[in-house]
Amino acid sequence: MTQHLRGILALVVVVLVWGTTFPAMKELTAYFSPVWIILTRFAIATALLSPFLWRARRTDLMLGGILGLLLFFCYLFQVEGLALTTSNRNAFICGLNVLVVPLLGLLGGRLPERRIVIALLLAIAGLVALCWDGGGGWGRGDTLALLAALTFGAYIKVMEVYTRRAVRLMAVTAAQIGTVALCAALWLFAREVPRGSIDVASDAANYWAYIGHGLLHYSPNFAYLGVLCTAAIISMQAWGQARTSANEAAVIYAFEPGGAAFFAYFWLGEAMGGRGWLGAALLISGMIVSQWNAESRPTAALAPE
Repeated sequence: MTQHLRGILALVVVVLVWGTTFPAMKELTAYFSPVWIILTRFAIATALLSPFLWRARRTDLMLGGILGLLLFFCYLFQVEGLALTTSNRNAFICGLNVLVVPLLGLLGGRLPERRIVIALLLAIAGLVALCWDGGGGWGRGDTLALLAALTFGAYIKVMEVYTRRAVRLMAVTAAQIGTVALCAALWLFAREVPRGSIDVASDAANYWAYIGHGLLHYSPNFAYLGVLCTAAIISMQAWGQARTSANEAAVIYAFEPGGAAFFAYFWLGEAMGGRGWLGAALLISGMIVSQWNAESRPTAALAPE
């Protein structure tokens, strides 16, 4: 087996693992607020990746901090939307971030290429079919997922520039993950409203007991998200992308929502009807067409889920 084929297989594993994060986080939204989920997941990953911060250059820390701030809002929109819609629907809409990157060229006065126009039409048709499935229509959770896609697209574009300036890429990665955890902690203590009937203003002890019980009960979910899906999978992603082209990786990543729908069915019992699967197929087709004969990007510029 060639190194190139091994790299492709590694990225397929990455996409499958990413697909499981949607039902895993969806299950957590029944108990925790989105910011608690983000904080716990990224705090675990930060602890595991902290050795890469040892003697890190100031430039890498600054780049990681800016990227981490942007990534925090990516996940904030994604998990907030996930709490209000199904995990497979959230995954397909968030997957549109691969279309956002070329569309950002419009801000610079560049007309979109034919493949981008075709991809956009396929994506719009896919969204219509997906929302038509079950008669649910477009909701606030879908809007938040679309905002997540737009923010992820901007994050990819900024990351493409910043990774070229990095001295040590893993130091930048560790710094941005740590920044996400820090932003989540600050957001939590500044704005968090306790869930359920617990009033933190009148009974803080009950609130922290509630959170402590949840962290203990859902510790397997958090360990899975923090250790495997965030810290460990980054290493496999970097290894796989180093042995494939950026466009090959982007096409493979387009199938992440399909993996999310597959695992959502077995994990949460979520299912889509014929129109939903038609919309999913159109969305994935649009994502792939958007990368067809596209200008190659640095592999490090591709974002995790």
